[in-house]
Amino acid sequence: MGGGGQQTESSEPAKGDRGGPGGGRGGSAVYTWEEVQRHCHRGDQWLVIDRKVYNITQWAKRHPGGIRVISHFAGEDATEAFVAFHPDPNFVRKFLKPLLIGELAPTEPSQDQGKNAVLVQDFQALRDRVEKALALGLLWVWGSSWSLTLLCSLMLATSQAQASWLQHDFGHLSVCKKSSWNHILQKFVIGHLKGASANWWNHRHFQHHAKPNVFSKDPDVNSLHVFVLGDKQPVEYGIKKLKYMPYRHQHQYFFLIGPPLLIPVYFHIQILRTMFLRQDWVDLAWSMSFYLRIFCCYYPFFGFFGSVALISFVRFLESHWFVWVTQMNHLPMEMDHERHQDWLTMQLSATCNIEQSTFNDWFSGHLNFQIEHHLFPTMPRHNYHLVAPLVRALCEKHGVPYQVKTLQKGITDVVRSLKKSGDLWLDAYLHK
Repeated sequence: MGGGGQQTESSEPAKGDRGGPGGGRGGSAVYTWEEVQRHCHRGDQWLVIDRKVYNITQWAKRHPGGIRVISHFAGEDATEAFVAFHPDPNFVRKFLKPLLIGELAPTEPSQDQGKNAVLVQDFQALRDRVEKALALGLLWVWGSSWSLTLLCSLMLATSQAQASWLQHDFGHLSVCKKSSWNHILQKFVIGHLKGASANWWNHRHFQHHAKPNVFSKDPDVNSLHVFVLGDKQPVEYGIKKLKYMPYRHQHQYFFLIGPPLLIPVYFHIQILRTMFLRQDWVDLAWSMSFYLRIFCCYYPFFGFFGSVALISFVRFLESHWFVWVTQMNHLPMEMDHERHQDWLTMQLSATCNIEQSTFNDWFSGHLNFQIEHHLFPTMPRHNYHLVAPLVRALCEKHGVPYQVKTLQKGITDVVRSLKKSGDLWLDAYLHK
């Protein structure tokens, strides 16, 4: 086994096949899962795609989706995530070829960490079935809803919700082979129509989809010690006697610092900080064009301070909408440290759906189907309801919980989950 893996033809691997920092040159070695899993550190990262072992240590810095999202799969099987994030895997494989250092030994299973192979195979069959609809143009056709939403956003300078839907979809499609126009459109929508940064959003949101509700890997559950979330984090904080905030009352102060401040304050500061630290001058220029447009439109009517007050009020309203629409699908669900689950189980444990209705579809921008959105992140939102029955049947077959709530229950569960977590923290803080 010699420190790098068994050899099929010789006792020593060719130069580069041991998975040094430079990547692979030939990929003739064979490895066990135990060997792959050792390479999960910042300066030493391997991953597996379709039983092929790749050394991504250096290339991860150039990964278009960001270094963090690909690094989250270091030492693991990344096949399902790779397929989910790349609509044209064959195009992306040409970038992987120089990184190939070998493959799994024939005696090794295709799935790591004891994952359910039958479930993984059944989900792949479901994905193949959906992709056949793609080939027929039935499920991945974006249709006229995009055009109408874009038109509304252009006509209404303060139409932040419509712009949010657009930049969200363009961001998910920005990894497509033949969609360089998506990069430009996404920068236009999130930069010029929203005043934010496309690169900041991509790197943050891709991590959320890759490892939802996983502490240290999903930035959406990084509450900066303001809240304790889930069932485990509150107990950990309580045992360590950590009390950055009065967590017992977090379900109450959530209304004061959650929905009102997330976008106007926290996101705004983080976006500006990220653009300057990374010297992302292109995104900064797009962002500044948003404010230039706002002042050109509204300064003659409201003056400088009136224009600032208007956009602040719009962001205040948007922040409320954004928090409730996103958190009712995630915050009451399981939150944990890395558990190395298969794609379907991981996404279903971290997401739930809100009942379909004309109002719910409109209010959430079809993100009430959060389960399908996480399983198929590049699928157009207005087609999720077509796939939902197939996903639900697969979950029933394998005993994977598929949760659907009313809009009212989804919203109230956010508050209930915060109260439950606060009570768990208090109990651990006082008695453990």
